[in-house]
Amino acid sequence: MTGLSQRPLPSPLSPEHEAALLPSSPSRRTRRQTMLRWTVLLPLGGFFLLPLIAMVEFSTREVQGRRGLQAWAAIADTPELVSAIATSLALSGLTTVLTLALLVPTLTWVRLKLPKIRRLVEALCLLPLVIPAIVLVVGIAPVYTWVARLLGESPLTLTFSYTVLALPYASRAIDIGLTAMDLPTLVEAARGLGASWLTVLVRVVVPNMRGALMAAALLTVSVVLGEFTLASLLNFSNLQVEIDLLSKSNAESAVAVSLAAIIFVFALLFAVSAVSYRRSRPIDQDHA
Repeated sequence: MTGLSQRPLPSPLSPEHEAALLPSSPSRRTRRQTMLRWTVLLPLGGFFLLPLIAMVEFSTREVQGRRGLQAWAAIADTPELVSAIATSLALSGLTTVLTLALLVPTLTWVRLKLPKIRRLVEALCLLPLVIPAIVLVVGIAPVYTWVARLLGESPLTLTFSYTVLALPYASRAIDIGLTAMDLPTLVEAARGLGASWLTVLVRVVVPNMRGALMAAALLTVSVVLGEFTLASLLNFSNLQVEIDLLSKSNAESAVAVSLAAIIFVFALLFAVSAVSYRRSRPIDQDHA
């Protein structure tokens, strides 16, 4: 009996059942993941695209059912709207610079020297999400009486208020960028080579978190371009205030301006993604 070769017993399962019990191949798992991804993305894409399509349809609607760009051409013929667009773009740039200049050194220093108050700083940065804008106006309005005396009644003074509104979004993006790198090791190496704190910040920290800084800048621009409450209640004119006024006389042009602002933010988003991809591609190829 010991010299006899042992033959495998026939399986009681059919070939179909045996194939079902085998682990799925990588290609099959990939197909399932792709199907699941498209099943989720298509409804979400439709949910976000349908309002944009409706805005295009409404802004190109003319009399007698014709289509045209008369509402879009009227944007350049409205001096108040052009001035509001320039003001909002200037506010976006100033707010972005002030927000990054405030958050990058602060969050870096907290991570390196004061890690015990990190949660407190995060909570303070998130406060504008909890406090309604109308309540912020009640507290900010007396301050702006002094700001008007010192800097004049320019709408660009909204930069200080918009910086507060952008703190929750920009701080999270910067914090993620700081978490993604080995900050203590990099700073210790730079300081060991004799670099000053300013040099460490400009030549070590900032280059290693360019993606996070661009994301924070994009979020800040989005907040500024979409803000209405503070500017309206403080009697300043920005893009959203002029859109609200324009909607009462020319709704098509108001929708066209809103759509243009959305397209502008999306263009910035794709530009940031393209820049981040170009910076990471050589690194990936070198490792490959």
